Amino acid sequence: MAIAKQYLKTKPVCKVTFTVPAEEAKKVAVVGDFNNWNPKGNLLKKLKNGTFKGTFDLPKENSFEFKYIIDGEYVIETEADRYQWNDFAGSENAVLEL
Repeated sequence: MAIAKQYLKTKPVCKVTFTVPAEEAKKVAVVGDFNNWNPKGNLLKKLKNGTFKGTFDLPKENSFEFKYIIDGEYVIETEADRYQWNDFAGSENAVLEL
C-alpha cells in the first residue's frame, strides 16, 4: 500500500493518490473523515496489474482518519503518517497529515 501527496501551488488542496495492491479483490474503497466514512464515495479503480488506485483532492493543512474497505473488510494503511485509536470501531485508524 502507498500514499502519494502532491501539493498544488494555485489551490488550497493536496492531490492524494492511494494505491492498494489487491489482485484478488473485486472492490476497494477509501473511507474516512473526508467523505463521512461513505464506502460508495471513493472507490479505487482496478488497474491491469491488479493494483487499485485513486486520486482525490483534499484540503491542505488538515489531518484525516481513514481506512480501506477491501471486499467488505476494513484494512489499515501500513504507510500512514500516524495512527489514531477509535473507540467506536475498537481499532486504530490510519491518519493522513496534509
